[in-house]
Amino acid sequence: MSGAAPVSSGKVKAGALWTKNKEELTKQLGELKTDLSQLRIQKIVSSGTKLNKIHDLRKSIARVLTIINAKQRAQLRLFYKNKKYLPLDLRPKQTRAIRRRLSKEDASRVLEKTKKRQTHFPLRKFAVKAA
Repeated sequence: MSGAAPVSSGKVKAGALWTKNKEELTKQLGELKTDLSQLRIQKIVSSGTKLNKIHDLRKSIARVLTIINAKQRAQLRLFYKNKKYLPLDLRPKQTRAIRRRLSKEDASRVLEKTKKRQTHFPLRKFAVKAA
């Protein structure tokens, strides 16, 4: 399978990961983690450091995890698409003040008593005489 080729080089391209399904991604993640543990053991045992390869493997693991999480979030978004409430982590972040602000509809609502007061006692307009 072609999944083993990027593991040996250490670097994994994110574009290639999007086409894979969840099982392939978890398998690749496992391979990358075993490679990383072997490299860490080699680093301790031998004096020749392989820091660059360790760095590449760690970043590749992060890429795979990022794509797994992104796909999972996309599935959740589809699941909750027409539901009344969204989970908190799928809602837009914005700022705390914006999240607590009244909706446009609620802000524009006027009580019946206020409507009557505005019609019966409108704001007076005064003419100012120029001196």
